[in-house]
Amino acid sequence: MSIRVFHRDNPSLRLPLISKDARFIVWPGVGAWNANMNYVRLEPGEANVPHVHTLSEDTIFILEGEGTICDFTNDVRLPFHAGCVVHVPVGIKHAVFADRQSQIVSVGGPAPADVPLLKAVGALTPDAANLAAAGE
Repeated sequence: MSIRVFHRDNPSLRLPLISKDARFIVWPGVGAWNANMNYVRLEPGEANVPHVHTLSEDTIFILEGEGTICDFTNDVRLPFHAGCVVHVPVGIKHAVFADRQSQIVSVGGPAPADVPLLKAVGALTPDAANLAAAGE
């Protein structure tokens, strides 16, 4: 394998669980098991489906907008704005809300890859999930 260049406008997966415009750019579908990079746009009023990464930390860099990250595990709501980085530890049920009348644009993702979640939503073939389980 060699170095590759990806572009946000040519994602290999879109995942509505995250937003109407969630683009998976670097993820297991392109052979990246440890480094993941998603490009996500949330329209005003939109929010992620609350979810948990059981084996991964999630890091989200806010490029544009402002909103709220909700930690449902600990009943915490934290505001953020462009330039902030949101870090979600393993096992925390969370969702991002565009609840401040602005679009949110962010990049980031879970690391290592959230294979259980990808498998649950049908984004990984059984062969790819087996490779991940074997550590390849």
